[in-house]
Amino acid sequence: MAERVRELALLAREGNSVVLVSSGAISCGLGALPLAGRPTETVELQAASAVGQGRLFHRYSELFGEEGVTTAQVLLTSFDIAARSQYLNARNTLMKLFEWDIVPVINENDTTSADEIRYGDNDFLAAQVAILAKAGMLILLTDTDGLYTSDPSKDPGARHIEEVSDWSLMREIEAGGTGSAVGSGGMKSKVVAAEMATTANIEVVIASGFRKNVITAAAAGEKTGTRFLPMKASMSSFKLWLKYGRPSSGVVLVDAGAAEALGRGGKSLLPAGIVAVEGEFAAGEAVDVVHDEAGQRRVIGKGVTSYTAEELRRIKGMKSHQVTKLLPHVEEEVIHRDYFVLED
Repeated sequence: MAERVRELALLAREGNSVVLVSSGAISCGLGALPLAGRPTETVELQAASAVGQGRLFHRYSELFGEEGVTTAQVLLTSFDIAARSQYLNARNTLMKLFEWDIVPVINENDTTSADEIRYGDNDFLAAQVAILAKAGMLILLTDTDGLYTSDPSKDPGARHIEEVSDWSLMREIEAGGTGSAVGSGGMKSKVVAAEMATTANIEVVIASGFRKNVITAAAAGEKTGTRFLPMKASMSSFKLWLKYGRPSSGVVLVDAGAAEALGRGGKSLLPAGIVAVEGEFAAGEAVDVVHDEAGQRRVIGKGVTSYTAEELRRIKGMKSHQVTKLLPHVEEEVIHRDYFVLED
């Protein structure tokens, strides 16, 4: 921790805005509890996190303080990303801390998060924070020196990958694996996090946290770990939030014409193209738009609906003038193209 803090403090003193997303709250809590290992029950994990969060941040505060850098503890949950207003509030808080030359130390708020609403691990949280903060670079530290063509612990012929610029090739790479005995994560989640961040035009490096000066080297552009180059086409901040931060509350099935109009035509979704609605959701929530091709479902994208699930079931397949007569005060579009993002 001291070595990594030293590097981050140096970057901060050089005028860079630095955010540290750290795991370890639960593990720190376990060190103070009479438990044989990491518990599996949600309430026990939440309690261990409650014990460990303060201990973890206190140590970071001490270490950064020794380097002359002030820190702030920021705890986030998936709700802070899913709700647009809270997402913007979190961004504004980070921007103000940067203005004050303070390094935010971020962790998921395990004390209040339940399994079904958790990010899953800090890799996804780090990618979300990088997007939220409009970062130039995201560095993900792990126990291996980046990405390999296969698991090097199982395959002696595994080759190290220095750079990724073509994501179509990534589909063929085995990036599975698990994290440490007391942590969560793995290479697969880091690769997914890298894809999330590069979509937002953020450069990503996955490297070994045990390598000396690894953060300094990665920030300087030196060869270390695996470097993922930013994608040329970048989405708006709203669509990035919609794609990666806003969970879907239901499914809207559309016909072939609507699927084509959304996927290639850049059009909005109208009631006439809807064939079925699954789940219960309110207007303003995000839904997956799906097309069923001979029993094979394909997700077209995700969008913010102007209608409730109940309303959509009443108007599905109708022409616009029919909808206006039935529901005169609603929007013409079920999902406006400005509030829709395509699946890759």
